[in-house]
Amino acid sequence: MSQKKRVCIVGASGKLGRYMVQHALDRGYEVVGVCREGSIGKLDPFMGRILIFPGATNDREVIERAVDGCDAVLTVLFPWGHHHYSTGTAQAVLDFAPPSARLIFSCGWHITRDGQDVYTLWPKTQEQVVRWVGHLTHAVDIDDQVEACRRIFASDTQWTVVRGSDLEEGASEGLPVWSRHVGDPVLHSNKTRRVDFALFMVAAIENDALIQEAPAIVGCRTPSALAWRDQHAAPAAPVSAASR
Repeated sequence: MSQKKRVCIVGASGKLGRYMVQHALDRGYEVVGVCREGSIGKLDPFMGRILIFPGATNDREVIERAVDGCDAVLTVLFPWGHHHYSTGTAQAVLDFAPPSARLIFSCGWHITRDGQDVYTLWPKTQEQVVRWVGHLTHAVDIDDQVEACRRIFASDTQWTVVRGSDLEEGASEGLPVWSRHVGDPVLHSNKTRRVDFALFMVAAIENDALIQEAPAIVGCRTPSALAWRDQHAAPAAPVSAASR
């Protein structure tokens, strides 16, 4: 019998993180979680089933211990504060994860890998508002998240950066569809269930086609995904829908 894969989830106590923990357990993975000590209580439903390393996700010593021996590391990149939180987290994972590990990172559509993404006025306005509020309050630093992803893209690790559309709660609709570029018609609906974003993150561990890709995802039951499926006579599944 093959040994269980060991998966570390960095940011395990957040909404997305808890969904990832459940999906990983459902797939039979051994799960390690990293979260702030004050948030450990959010993981009570998983007690006895996962190993928890308390600490800030950009604490290099905590990350080094947590990712040791892991086959995959799933990381929620959130641009907290103005203290290089995202870059600190990403760099620690890149530095300490085993060379053969699959590294899956989450971020938003605003991240671009090759500059070929096309954004409508509304998301561009949203990003500018978040930047303005972040600079004013020092609560959010979008540029730090951009720099974190730049470092990931430049690495020679087995990374995937999953770029999520606007998230909503609700029951799972299934694995989202994806494309290489924001602006492709399949992504037009700009909605993904949070539970399915987490599902895509966990499923990416076994999907070698996503290695060194930055898929932008959308819910598989959204109008734009269904329209693409009908047009191409193919199921709404985890395909590179509009990047051909």
